[in-house]
Amino acid sequence: MALGATRGQVARQVLGYGLRLITLGIALGLASASVGMRLLSSLLYGVRSTDATTFTATSCVLASVALIACYIPARRAMRVDPMVALRYE
Repeated sequence: MALGATRGQVARQVLGYGLRLITLGIALGLASASVGMRLLSSLLYGVRSTDATTFTATSCVLASVALIACYIPARRAMRVDPMVALRYE
């Protein structure tokens, strides 16, 4: 913000970085879950090894929690006074 960024640009940058990490984490998680599907289907009652509803719901819940967790630092970054940040550095 000290260099001319608006609050929206700061929020977009912080949330965009978080969204990239979330996407990578969900992709790796789904890949590892597909590898372990046979074990999961034998341990869980009523869950098939190709149960897309379970994977979709779990991914959506985890992504929404992660976005909320990213929003908190983004909100803090938007409220920082540029002069205080420059003095600190």
